[in-house]
Amino acid sequence: MRFLRSSTLLWSFLASLLLLEFCASMDSLNQSRPMSEGDTLISAGGKFQLGFFSTNNSSNRYLGIWFHNIPASTIVWVANRDKPLGGSPGSLKIEQGNLTIEDSSGEAVWSSNSGNLSSSSIIATLLDSGNLVLKYDNSESYLWQSFDHPTDMLLAEMKLGWDFKVGLERHIRSWTSMEDPSPGRFSYRMDIRGFPQIRLFESNTTSRYRSIPHFGSIQATNNLVFIPTLVYDSQEAYYSYVPHDQNTLTRFVMNYTGKLQRYMWNNQALNWTLLYELPSDSCDEYAKCGPNAVCVTVNSLQSCKCLTGYVPKSGQDSDTLNLWYSGGCTRKNPFNCSGPEGFKRVKKVKLPDLLQFEMINSLIQECEQMCLRNCTCTAYASTSDSRGGRGCVLWFGDLLDIREINDYGNEDLFIRVMASEIEGNSKRRKWVLAVAVVLSVASAMFCLWAFWRRRKGEGVRFNVHAGEQENFELPTFDVVMISQATNNFSHYNKIGEGGFGPVYKGQLPNGQEIAAKRLSETSRQGLNEFKNEVMLIAKLQHRNLVKLLGCCIEGEERMLVYEYMPNGSLDTFIFGTKRGSCLAWRRRLNIIVGIARGLLYLHRDSRLTIIHRDLKASNMLLDSEMNPKISDFGMARTFAGDQLLEKTKRIVGTYGYMSPEYAVDGLFSVKSDVFSFGVLLLEIVSGKRNREFHHTDNHFNLLGHAWKLWIEGKAHELIDARMEDSFPFSEVMRCIQVGLLCVQKRPEDRPTMSSVLLMLDSVSATLLQPQEPGFYMERFPNGNSIVINGREYGSNEISETQLQGR
Repeated sequence: MRFLRSSTLLWSFLASLLLLEFCASMDSLNQSRPMSEGDTLISAGGKFQLGFFSTNNSSNRYLGIWFHNIPASTIVWVANRDKPLGGSPGSLKIEQGNLTIEDSSGEAVWSSNSGNLSSSSIIATLLDSGNLVLKYDNSESYLWQSFDHPTDMLLAEMKLGWDFKVGLERHIRSWTSMEDPSPGRFSYRMDIRGFPQIRLFESNTTSRYRSIPHFGSIQATNNLVFIPTLVYDSQEAYYSYVPHDQNTLTRFVMNYTGKLQRYMWNNQALNWTLLYELPSDSCDEYAKCGPNAVCVTVNSLQSCKCLTGYVPKSGQDSDTLNLWYSGGCTRKNPFNCSGPEGFKRVKKVKLPDLLQFEMINSLIQECEQMCLRNCTCTAYASTSDSRGGRGCVLWFGDLLDIREINDYGNEDLFIRVMASEIEGNSKRRKWVLAVAVVLSVASAMFCLWAFWRRRKGEGVRFNVHAGEQENFELPTFDVVMISQATNNFSHYNKIGEGGFGPVYKGQLPNGQEIAAKRLSETSRQGLNEFKNEVMLIAKLQHRNLVKLLGCCIEGEERMLVYEYMPNGSLDTFIFGTKRGSCLAWRRRLNIIVGIARGLLYLHRDSRLTIIHRDLKASNMLLDSEMNPKISDFGMARTFAGDQLLEKTKRIVGTYGYMSPEYAVDGLFSVKSDVFSFGVLLLEIVSGKRNREFHHTDNHFNLLGHAWKLWIEGKAHELIDARMEDSFPFSEVMRCIQVGLLCVQKRPEDRPTMSSVLLMLDSVSATLLQPQEPGFYMERFPNGNSIVINGREYGSNEISETQLQGR
C-alpha cells in the first residue's frame, strides 16, 4: 500500500508538470498542431481567449477572441465574420505562412493572407493585449496581426487610422445585429481628405458624427480612465488609447445601432459600466443645423442659431431657439473686400468641418490679416500642438457642423463679419485709424532711410558672370533690421531649414512680409553658394521665380531676404495628407504649367542659360494664390553662348530628382533639369514621393512603377486617390505621358521645356511614345544599395543636398 501510494503521488506530480507545460504553450499554435472546435488559446497572462463560438439562436460558428478573466461573455474580434462555418466543424491551421480556417471538407473559409511562406518555425500567438499575431518563433516582428484588422471594437493599444507606408487603413465596423457579427451599416474611420478627422459613417458615405479636430500630434489626458492619443505625421495618422491603470479593463465599441460606446469593467458589480456614448445628443448629429449655424443647448434642450452676420435660408427669425431646419443660414450681406470688416469671436465651440480650409504656420496675431486679405475666407482659429508649434487654420465657404462644447471645449472660432456687426465698432475704427497712421509714418521713414543709404552708395555690388564687366547693386539690410523683423530670429518665426541654414518669416517696418534665409555655422554650403544665388537670381524677373529683395553681409553674417510665400512649399501639399486633398486637378495642372514656364525662362529667355540642378518639390514655393515660384539657386550653373553640356566632379542635388548622366558621370545640361521636372510632374499627379515610393508588388521607385503601369496599359492607377471624383481624365493621362517623356534615359530623347509647354497647353500637339526611364531604380531589400541603369551603387556613392523650401 505504501508503494502504491508513493507511485500515485509520483504520477500525480509528473502529470502536474505535463499539465503546466501544456498550459504554458496554450497561448500559441504551430503548423504541426492545428486548433479544432472545442480547443482554445489563452494568452499568457490569462486576459484573453481565442476559440470558436456561436451566438444565441444561431448555428453559425465563428473564430473569435473574448475576455477570459471576466464572467460576462464579450467578443472583441471575429475572423470569419462575413463567412461563418455552417453544419460541419472547423479548425484553425497555419498553412504556407497563413492562418486559415477550414471546414471539415478542407475548404478554406477565411485566411489571414499574410503571404506565401513555408516555414515550420512560424507560430500564431495570442498576446495579453488581445492581439493575435503570426510570427517566426523567437522573433519580435509580426508577419500578420489581428490589430491591423479590427472588427467592431477598439482595445487599448489598437490603432484607428492609416499607415501610409504600406497603405493600410484600420477602422471598426458594427455588427449587423446583436446576434449577427457580419459587417453592419455603421463604421468609424479616420477621414484623411484634408486634415485627418474621425467620422462615423452610415453605409460608407453618409457622415453621422465627426470628432473634434486636433491640429498636430497631441496626447490628451482629460479623464482618469484612459489616455487618448492622436498621431499625425508623414508615416501614420491614427487614434489610440491606453488605460491609466493597466489593471483597468476598458473597450470602445461601434454598436450595431450606430452608437459609439466607451465601457469600463466594474469589478464590484461584475458588469460593464457605460462611460459615455456618441452621438450623445442632437447637437452631436453631423451638420444638424445646416451650414453657418451653431447648435446650442438651453435648459437641456438643443436648438440651432445662426452665426453673427447670417440669417436663416428659410426666412425664419434667427433669434428663435427651435430652428431645426436643414437649409441652414446664409450671409446677410455678401463680402466685397472693400468695406470695413472684422471678426466676431464665438467661444468654446467644436470647430467647423474641414471641407475648404488651409493651415498656415504663422504668428497667431497675423491670422486675422491673412483671412481679411482673401475675399473667400469666412473664419479662422488658432492652432497649436504638443511640440509648441503655433499657427492658424482658415476656412473658406460655408461653415458646417458647429456646436457649443462648454463642458470640455476651449476652442474659439473667429467669424468674418461686417464692421457694423461688431460691438464697440466706433472704438475699433479709431484704433484701426491710429494704427494705420503709425504704419504710414513708419513706411515713409523707412523709404527715406532706404533712399539715403542708396545715395551714399551703401549697397553690395556683384559681377553677374565671370568675365563680364557689368555690375549691379543689390539692396542691403543690416542685421538689426532683420532681427527686429523676425522677432530676434524667434523659434516661432522659423518656417523651414535647408542646407543653407534656417529660414525665418519677418515683417519690415513698411509692412512687407519677408523670408530671411540665414547661413548657419554648420551649413553644408558657404560663401560660393551665397554669391551664386545672389548673382543669378537678383536680376531674374519672372512670375514663376521667387523674388530676391536683398541681402545682408555683416561680419560673419550672411543672409538672403526674399519675398514671403504664405502657402509654403509644394511638398507639404502633394506629400502631406494634411493638405493633399486641397489640390484639385485644375490647381495641380496650373502648378505644373507654372513651373514649366519658370524653367523655360531660365533655359531660354533669360540673358544666360541657367541650369537649376536642384529642382524638387520642396524648392517650389506657392504664393497666396497658389502660383508656383522656383527657389534656391545656390546650386545653379550658367551656360554662355552655344554651350550645351558641362561636366563636374562635385555632384550636388537630391536623390530621386537627379538625371542618370548627372548622378553617374557628372554631366549636366538643360536636359538634366527636364528630367527633374518630369519626376516632379509625376509626383504632383500621383501624390507620391519618387525616392520613398513603395509598392507591394515590386521594389521600383515611382518612375519604375509609373513605367510598369504605362507599358501594362494601367497608367490611370498612378493618379492620386485624394483628388476630386470628377476631373478631365484625358488631361491627366496626357500629363503622365509628358512626365515619362521627360524622364527618358537618353538626354537627347527628352523634350525641351518649350516642347513640354506646347504639349501641356495644346491638346492638338502630338505626343511620342515614351521610352524606358533613365532612373529605372530598384532597391535591394537591405536598403543599402540601389540599381541605376543596371549598375549597383552603394548609398555613399552619390552625394545629396537636403535643402528644404519655405
